[in-house]
Amino acid sequence: MLKLIRALIVLALVGLAVFWFVTRPKTLSEGDLAGFVPSLARGEYIFNAAGCASCHAAEGATGEEMLVLSGGKAFPSPFGTFRAPNISPSPQGIGDWTDLDLANALHEGVGKDGKHLFPSLPYASYRKMAFADIKSLYVYMQTLPPSDAENLPHEIGFPFNIRRTLGGWKFLFLKDGFVMNDLSPEEERGRYIVEALAHCGECHTPRNALGGLDTSQWLGGAASPDGRGRIPNITPAGLDWSEGEIVEYLTSGFTPEFDVAGGLMTEVIANTSKLPAEDLQAIAAYLKAVPSISE
Repeated sequence: MLKLIRALIVLALVGLAVFWFVTRPKTLSEGDLAGFVPSLARGEYIFNAAGCASCHAAEGATGEEMLVLSGGKAFPSPFGTFRAPNISPSPQGIGDWTDLDLANALHEGVGKDGKHLFPSLPYASYRKMAFADIKSLYVYMQTLPPSDAENLPHEIGFPFNIRRTLGGWKFLFLKDGFVMNDLSPEEERGRYIVEALAHCGECHTPRNALGGLDTSQWLGGAASPDGRGRIPNITPAGLDWSEGEIVEYLTSGFTPEFDVAGGLMTEVIANTSKLPAEDLQAIAAYLKAVPSISE
């Protein structure tokens, strides 16, 4: 019996060591960002395409207020309610962050304090962003107005509030590479916007019980995180619009049925409407290339 107890203790210690190793926060080095020259204009483009203001501006902000990234918006989910942080260039925001800190957050899901960030920040998608674009985004964000708003705490219960376990979530679901491959150059351009910058899959793809994206149902529609309604299927099986109609929707918000976008899509279109026409065409081409998912 004593030998059995000792063996169980050893196994428990080994298991704990493996868990601690697997779940450790992983970060980039300065060398990963070396050689990339940032562009302020490109940074503004990335800011719009990635929808940073949609989540991080204050609730009800309009116009120039959308550039004040004071945070505070609530994002309900099955795991609790997440609060967007202040990411303005201030002491209360990310004023003391470097471009490497931002890259670690967007690419690795790790904050400046070295702790795992919750995937309410869609770093599973932003991970596909080019380092040059992250550096450009950093330079642009430093030009935005500062806010002294304090961050509001997430409302997450046990066990989801244990950040160390997010290392296990990342081990299971944080993947390199794109979902779609073997595309034309135009479709690849659309893929970068859809899969990385605009992170469309984060809302339009269903998730498993642990909150990981089910990429076998890529863009096939999903339950709304707040439990109200459903986010539509935007594969060809669910979105039968022409490429031109998709471009028009992403530009003006008007559908072929003479309806207009509502809900959170109004904020998405506020961002996509700022993109060049060739980008919107590339998005449409990509969506037409996605395998049809029947709900």
